Amino acid sequence: MTVLHWFRRDLRLTDNRALAAALTDAKQTGETLIPVFVLDSALLDANRAGGTPRAAFMRNALISLDTTLRARGSHLVMQAGDPAQIIPHIVAESGARVVYANRDYSPYARHRDAAVQAALGNRFHLLDDALLIAPEQIATQNDTPYTVYTPFKKTWWDIPKAAPDEQPYAFSPLPEIASDSIPDASDPRFATTLDLPEASETAAQQTLADFIAGPIFNYGVHRDQLAVAGTSRLSPYLRFGLLSIRVAYAAAQQALKAAPDDATRQSVATWISELAWREFYTHIMFHFPHVMHGNFRREYDDLQWHDDPAALNAWKMGQTGYPVVDAGMRQLWQTGWMHNRARMITTSFLTKDLLIDWRAGERHFMQHLIDGDPAANNGGWQWSAGTGTDAQPYFRIFNPVTQSKKFDPDGTYIRRWVTELRNVPTRFIHTPWQMDAPPAAYPPPIVNHAAARERTLAAFKIIKD
Repeated sequence: MTVLHWFRRDLRLTDNRALAAALTDAKQTGETLIPVFVLDSALLDANRAGGTPRAAFMRNALISLDTTLRARGSHLVMQAGDPAQIIPHIVAESGARVVYANRDYSPYARHRDAAVQAALGNRFHLLDDALLIAPEQIATQNDTPYTVYTPFKKTWWDIPKAAPDEQPYAFSPLPEIASDSIPDASDPRFATTLDLPEASETAAQQTLADFIAGPIFNYGVHRDQLAVAGTSRLSPYLRFGLLSIRVAYAAAQQALKAAPDDATRQSVATWISELAWREFYTHIMFHFPHVMHGNFRREYDDLQWHDDPAALNAWKMGQTGYPVVDAGMRQLWQTGWMHNRARMITTSFLTKDLLIDWRAGERHFMQHLIDGDPAANNGGWQWSAGTGTDAQPYFRIFNPVTQSKKFDPDGTYIRRWVTELRNVPTRFIHTPWQMDAPPAAYPPPIVNHAAARERTLAAFKIIKD
């Protein structure tokens, strides 16, 4: 008999709840634990429209995980296909008594897990690991899900959080069991020319340590400055579970205690609030799965979006004529990542200046972001579009020039990503079209912001009235 741990979005050995439960179970019964990963054919097929940077990062994380397991006398068993068929097949082949996995909260994942549960019955155990507070553990006084962030955060903040379990666990050599090789980097499903961050548990922990050692104390000041490395860059590691959310939270709590003054304490608290945002959007997706394909606020289903393929393509390629928007979009397709303030600026521009359906932008981001997370990406896009959980969002329309001047005053970020503007004087870096002789290689604005703002307000007003 054996015990299976099915890795999904938890590609680490440290503070992994389902893995710890599986190892403890196996130890008590003298059984062998089999670590399994399924290359889900449905997700890989969806990735063929893009998403290779994220798939490549995941592939590298799997290599690192397998290497770590081999150093401990085990290895990762990998098979490709439909998990609802693969997992029961491995159970039958290995004689597994039980399968452990950590919950995933997306509609697809819940459907997948229900199919596995139907096949395995009470041999399939799911644990909460990816969130500090599971969706069922927090509710309003009326016992309904929170749909507004601020009261959610207040309640979330006061709920005790579990401490990380960093106990080392021993592994055993595996019995003979069929396993595929981890795909080669040349496989088109995983191939990328981007210079990706190291995808390993060690790199995740080091990135956290570096952030906690200093930048977190200035996070509140630096997080919106586009040219400053003021954010944690932990999102890819949290996305694939290379870093435990409990380890990250515990480290932030230690930083909160160590903060020397009110300003630094507030900076740490601001970063912890970002963890609350992450959980809020996951809870929204869990309780309101329709958001994955439509507006959270269904009254906006009648909003008349503007169908403009040329403008959409200009936005994707960083050719809108608004330097800060184009810098963000080019950072995305050149690195697989985008600064969070730039995400807010670029999403607002697509949905409010161009009045293009947020779902087109959401798909593009998921195709290119290494840290692309269905819940966070969806929540961010609906926040910008004004179709999400906010009370009066349609009045919030970012002015791209104002945003550019405020968050990249010297144009350092713009010059890094929009090479055509590197020699433009700072007084024109945000509005190069105002020069007597604008750079010939850079396009003029594709839309007038003032006119676009009035068009968007009018479109939303129809719905509000």
